[in-house]
Amino acid sequence: MRLTWRTGLLIFSLALNAAAVIFAHNHPSGVAEPSQADQRLTQRLKSALGTVDIRVLDHFVVGESEALSFAERGLL
Repeated sequence: MRLTWRTGLLIFSLALNAAAVIFAHNHPSGVAEPSQADQRLTQRLKSALGTVDIRVLDHFVVGESEALSFAERGLL
């Protein structure tokens, strides 16, 4: 059986007995503005984790001189 990245994330979160998670990644371009792909991925992660009652508290995109919070932008 082949595990998907979402299944791996679920297993890891459950193994840690997580009630919530925060995601962060950098943009090598240096621009912290989230892409459409970032937004879609965040929603997919939120949906997958929601199936086991794990909340996504935030997702940070880190640029060269700033970090953007999905929660502050209302993107969660």
